[in-house]
Amino acid sequence: MSDSESQIEIRPAQPNDVPRLVAMIRGIAEYEKLTHQLQVDESTLNESLFGSNPVPRALVGTINSVIVGYAIYFYNFSTFIGSPGIHLEDLYVDTKYRGSGLGTALFKQVAKIAHDENCGRMEWMVLDWNKPALDFYNCQGARLLEEWRLLRLTRPELEALANGS
Repeated sequence: MSDSESQIEIRPAQPNDVPRLVAMIRGIAEYEKLTHQLQVDESTLNESLFGSNPVPRALVGTINSVIVGYAIYFYNFSTFIGSPGIHLEDLYVDTKYRGSGLGTALFKQVAKIAHDENCGRMEWMVLDWNKPALDFYNCQGARLLEEWRLLRLTRPELEALANGS
């Protein structure tokens, strides 16, 4: 599909987009070989995005009015710079639409939101083996922060700590 034949649009996600978002989240989990960690369903994602206390924001990317990509992000805060930032949780484009410019458009839209809302930075994580993603972000001007390590507590550890264990 040539650029002259396709029309890219980026827009905020709407509740009726949730089934397609969940399907694409399954796609990213498959690509990253992490389906064993996948717990999301339409109900929980709908509540997270559109419930009484939404934390993440979502953008969908369409080509010729068909949703084929998304970005999910949320706000964080840096004490060192004293301002909010954006954490890009997911950026995904269906395999057959990669190279269409949609991923770049989604990424730039999140960066524009961060800029327009006076965020001090935008951050995200990439699996160390995902060379296509690392190359993509490098082309966008991103720096790899090799000195930082991700630490995590999941529900069992949170429960143990909350219960004083």
